[in-house]
Amino acid sequence: MTGRPFYTWDGDVLVLNILGTPNAKKDAIGKVKGHQLCVSVKAVPRGGKATDYMVRFLAEEFGVAVRDIEVVTGRMNVNKVLRIKSPQRLPGVIGQRKLF
Repeated sequence: MTGRPFYTWDGDVLVLNILGTPNAKKDAIGKVKGHQLCVSVKAVPRGGKATDYMVRFLAEEFGVAVRDIEVVTGRMNVNKVLRIKSPQRLPGVIGQRKLF
């Protein structure tokens, strides 16, 4: 991989750079594009509701509670930075690491 990575670890916190796609046909974690992980959700982008929906979707995917995901930047934008505290599962695109 060249350039900036799409994720880093800050202790037991996974920091993800995300390119969100609202109003998609299905909820999915996609491929890496540049330095961002593509995440599609079915929710319509109105007033941050697609971001809230994405957080709920990712909480289930990473095996954490919704409160364990912080939207650092991009609540009203497709470009987001999320912090996920102590993820219990990792999608294949991130690879394996000792989970806390």
